[in-house]
Amino acid sequence: MSAPAAAAAPGFTVLIPARMASSRLPDKPLADIAGLPMVVRVARQAGLSGAARTVVATDDARIQAACQDHGVPALLTRPDHASGSDRLAEACEQLGLDGDAVVVNVQGDEPLIDPALINAVAALLQAHPGASMGTAAHAIGNLDDYTNPNVVKVVCDAQGMAHYFSRAPIPYARDHAGQAWWDAPAAATALAGFAPLRHIGIYSYRAGFLRQFPRLTPAPTEAIEALEQLRALWHGHRIAVHVSAQAPGPGVDTPADLARVRALFA
Repeated sequence: MSAPAAAAAPGFTVLIPARMASSRLPDKPLADIAGLPMVVRVARQAGLSGAARTVVATDDARIQAACQDHGVPALLTRPDHASGSDRLAEACEQLGLDGDAVVVNVQGDEPLIDPALINAVAALLQAHPGASMGTAAHAIGNLDDYTNPNVVKVVCDAQGMAHYFSRAPIPYARDHAGQAWWDAPAAATALAGFAPLRHIGIYSYRAGFLRQFPRLTPAPTEAIEALEQLRALWHGHRIAVHVSAQAPGPGVDTPADLARVRALFA
């Protein structure tokens, strides 16, 4: 696993939303990975970051009990939350976090999450005081990912702030018949190595904004793309983006994903 990473954004809190319901992998948070429930694996990996504390926020007493059995703090939240960010907003209230406190949302199905990536996303809000959120991305290296609607893309400005997130291939290489510019030498030369970016699903927030987020009116773009982060952009909030040099380790969405991750731990 990853070595402990350098501290960043001292005092930040990692919150891990975990719910039992999963259509593709039932009871996913409790899936065994080398003798430990997956959510515990995620929490232990997050604990290698510079976070002051790591807490699981769940809707199921079985997940809370499994975490507590392995020394992982866990909060029981309401079962009717529409999203993970709603669940984390309640967790901020339960923990009594100050409005300026930095919270990092680590998904509960990322047992290989890099602690250095957690630190980098937490540090974004110190580096960009005008941002309400931070997230991450990495360069896309093949046409299949670029055109895959399950691969979310992000376009940033010169300051590293997100312009837009989309399932469509953005930005679109108009002058090259839709081919990505890595397949078009003239375009690659003109763009000096510029590459489209794949969004990585990790977020940092100021706790005050996270508590406010569920009360924001859902955005039309959010509904069209099925991407919750577009709500923040729609309402004028800024999202800073850390561009990672490499793709994150594999997450777990399906039984096949679980088998791959189990093999890595074995």
